[in-house]
Formats: sequence, C-alpha cells, structure tokens
Amino acid sequence: MTLVNYYTMNFEHLYQQNPDFPNRYISPEKLFFYLHTNLSNYICEIGRSYLDKPIYQLTIGNGDISILAWSQMHGNESNATHAMLDLLITLDKAPELKDELLNKITLDFIFMLNPDGSEKWTRLNASDIDLNRDFHNEASKEIKILKQVVAKKKYHYALNLHEQRTIFTTDGIHPATLSFLAPSENVERTITENRKKCMAVIANVYNHLKEMIPNQIGRYSDEFYPASTGDNFIKAGMPTILFEGGHFVNDYTRKDTRKYYTIALYYALKAISEIDSDTEGWETYFEIPENKETHYDIIYRNVKLNTDHECILDIAVQYRELKEEGKDEISFVPFVMEVGDVKGRKGWLEIDCTGKKFISLTKYPKLDTEVNFTIED
Repeated sequence: MTLVNYYTMNFEHLYQQNPDFPNRYISPEKLFFYLHTNLSNYICEIGRSYLDKPIYQLTIGNGDISILAWSQMHGNESNATHAMLDLLITLDKAPELKDELLNKITLDFIFMLNPDGSEKWTRLNASDIDLNRDFHNEASKEIKILKQVVAKKKYHYALNLHEQRTIFTTDGIHPATLSFLAPSENVERTITENRKKCMAVIANVYNHLKEMIPNQIGRYSDEFYPASTGDNFIKAGMPTILFEGGHFVNDYTRKDTRKYYTIALYYALKAISEIDSDTEGWETYFEIPENKETHYDIIYRNVKLNTDHECILDIAVQYRELKEEGKDEISFVPFVMEVGDVKGRKGWLEIDCTGKKFISLTKYPKLDTEVNFTIED
C-alpha cells in the first residue's frame, strides 16, 4: 500500500481541528488576522461588505479543474469556514495527499461572504437581506461580489456551503448531520446532465462517510427556488452542490459536525478531481434519505399546568442561537415553540413531567417567548 493510499483511507484519523478557532463563533477580525498572518500569499480581497468589511478569497492548487466555494453566505452558519480552516491544517500533515489533490484542482474559496452577519451571528446581512434569495434583485453588495467572481472565470463546479437547523433527521430518529443537494434547474426538477454531475460527486461523498456516521446523511429537498443562488448557478450551466451541516446528538457547538463537514469537503474535492465531470454512479444519490422535519430540541411531556381545571399538555422548546456582548461563544437560549399535543414531534431531549410541579409566574407558557418556567419534583 502506498503512503498516499494509506492517508486516503485514513483521512478521518488524520483530521485535525484548527486550534486557533475552537469556538463555533468566528470573529471576522480574528479570521482576517489569521488569513493575513498564515495565508497572505494565497488570499486576495474581492470586495467589501455593506459595513465595509473585507471579503477574502483564498486560491490554492494548480490543477486544470476549477472549483469555487463560499462560506457564511448566512452569517450564523460557520461550519464551512471551520471546515476549510481545518482542511488546510489537516492537509499540511499529509503533504503527499495535499499534492495529489492540489495538482488536479484549483480551488477558489470565499471566506465569509457575509462578514457583517457573521459578526452579529445573524442569517441576514447588515441591510437585512438574505443573500441566498437575492440572486435576481442584487439588492446586496455581497451577492454582486459573488456573481462578479463567477463571471470572471469558467468554473467546473461550485460548492454552496450552508448549515441547517436541529429539526431535521434522516429517518425520524437520527439527526441529519450532513445533507447534500444537486439543485433543480426548473420547477419540474428535471434530471439534467449538470445535476447528474453533482449527484455523482455527492454519491461518492456518501459512500465514504456512510460508515463513519451511519444513518446521519440526508438529501435536501430539491424543490426549485427561483431566487436562490445554487438553483440559478446550475440553471446557468455551473454544476453547484449544496452542503448542509446539521445536528449531532449532544453537540450544539457542532464540533462533531465540523469534523465530518471537513471530511465531506475533502472527499467532494477528491471526487471532483477524479471524476472530472463524469456522471458514473449518480444513481446512488437517490439512496440517500430525504430530510424529515421531526424534532425539537426539548419536549416537556405531561406537564400539569397551575390552572383551576386540570390541564396536562406538552411543551416544545427550541434553542435560539444568540451572540451576546463580551462572550467568545454563542449562547443557546430556549424559546417556547409549541404547546399542547406535541406527539407528532420528538425531542432530542424529552423530559417526563408526570407528578412534577410546573413553576412559573404565568399559568400558561407563551409561544415564541423565552422559557420562564422550571419543572420541579
């Protein structure tokens, strides 16, 4: 067995987290400093955000296959930024593997397309625009920058890197830790050649990771979204693959998700370098289960409220992720999402409140408000 094959087969064991970014939250200023300090020969500024923050593109590799990828189009989705930082650190440990990959591809990676939203940990940019629904309007500076990059070069593939909420599972039991999509080009969801190219890459990634995280890889809905970035890029002829990092049980800071996101990113790049626009094996894509919306973070079962009449019900709670001033990590604040019969959903944590006391200043938990009650014996 050659050294390269040994590394390839053991990429999971080779994985290393970038120690400079231990938290899920990444400060844009900290990222900018890191890029200038460690990767100055590979980065260039491609534009400025609404609040005049720089947007950087990293270019690595000298191969003939050109790939574009971007992270944090939504500011509160940092896993892809972590994955690229972790991938670079990991590849440095395996120079043969690194050379094998980068001799075949050229990767342009846009860090933090939405640095304003990333700083505040919000989905939208500083002018309250969802960049992923601004393709045609071009109301944001950031989407114009992305489209300008695409217009300047012929890319063989694009990777549209995102995260998804904890509500999704693959089967009603296991979390959708990673989900992928070959976006539709039309409302009919026609299986085009470009979609097959994407499906072949995703199938390759799935085959590598399905034993690492069994039952935790999903397929995102291929409903056509007329204003979304990925759908429009593939419609225009550029094969575009959607990544979605999701929940891993007991891992709200997504350190495990981050690891497997990095591994998936590597295998996607490797597959692209080897497939070279072929579509062989694309049918395996449809073996991946489609995401199901089945879970809340917490469900309190059989809660007896302090009412004049007997009232026993369920309370479903979901964490909201907030960046609080002075803290280096995001905070997870529980909010009430549903009250009543919640038997149609499951909770990653379920608490049976039978025989316990509902302690609250109000008789009823109020929807869409921060949890203000406790359950006591």
